[in-house]
Amino acid sequence: MSYELTIEPLGQTIEVEDGQTILDAALRAGIYLPHACCHGLCATCKVQVVDGEVDHGEASTFALMDFEREEGKTLACCARLECDTVIEAEIDEDLDAENLPVEDYAGEVVRIEALTPTIRGIWLKLDRPLRFQAGQYINLEVPALGGLSRAFSLANSPAQADRVELNVRIVPGGQVTTWLHEKLEVGEKLNLSGPYGRFFVKKSANVPLIFMAGGSGLSSPKSMIADLLNNGCELPMTLIYGQRNLQELYYHAEFTELAARHANFSYVPSLSHEPEGSSWSVARGFVHEAAKAHFNNDFRGHKAYLCGPPAMIEACISTLMQGRLFERDIYMEKFFSAADASQQLKSPLFKNI
Repeated sequence: MSYELTIEPLGQTIEVEDGQTILDAALRAGIYLPHACCHGLCATCKVQVVDGEVDHGEASTFALMDFEREEGKTLACCARLECDTVIEAEIDEDLDAENLPVEDYAGEVVRIEALTPTIRGIWLKLDRPLRFQAGQYINLEVPALGGLSRAFSLANSPAQADRVELNVRIVPGGQVTTWLHEKLEVGEKLNLSGPYGRFFVKKSANVPLIFMAGGSGLSSPKSMIADLLNNGCELPMTLIYGQRNLQELYYHAEFTELAARHANFSYVPSLSHEPEGSSWSVARGFVHEAAKAHFNNDFRGHKAYLCGPPAMIEACISTLMQGRLFERDIYMEKFFSAADASQQLKSPLFKNI
């Protein structure tokens, strides 16, 4: 059984399977609806039901209050249709978005590498090429854990579409990341879906780029930078990458070599907890501190792309804005777990993340 969903103001009608959420159906049809946590907690995906009936599913009473339900509002990430329905959503047009539909893929693990003591590189060969924009992410499903899935950014360039790279940081107590670190073996079959997200380079702006990353947040900038350089982009671009210590700094040699080969690419690694007296002679401190020093606290005329832990994102936003770069020129990727979303980790400086 399926129902018809009409999305206004697009005027586009799509099929929604029984039990499928509004958000999943829209993304699989190549229609982007704003969303963030996907757990019914952050309210980013709130839409207006104009006609029809929906089951609100697991939407929290905080994100979707009783009076809002009575007014016909619902959360697209949780809502399931009960009949043919019309909704109204706030959909911003983005000249740089390719609006690629989400699809399902079967993958086989062909390589596993310990990139750092806490981050593993996992390479999967897919049953067919995955079209995505550099900076987007996938949801990886683990059959051995009953189909549990988690979101991971794609670290490879879109040019390598049939073999994807994921950089997975182990999360203490995290069921999926612990299994991927301790149990996963070459030859394992894993399923994934994608691409997801609106984190990609705004190429049409044609201005210098700043990439700021921390931890395994390097994945998206790695993909973006490779894509830009492979396609002959001559815009100035700078990667500022932070880790705690030298042991955790990965792909350092590769980015150093890229900077030597491309005059328009600069690489600024910074370590926040590297012991004094070690061999490290480059920047020390957090990502936002390294950025402030490198640009002399003046970020005007750039677009900035941030990817990393929530605390890093917040510090970078504050530093960029103090250096006269504002909301319209700052983009970020910050994954929300159910716990994160319930703690409302969205920056108060931004309407949407």
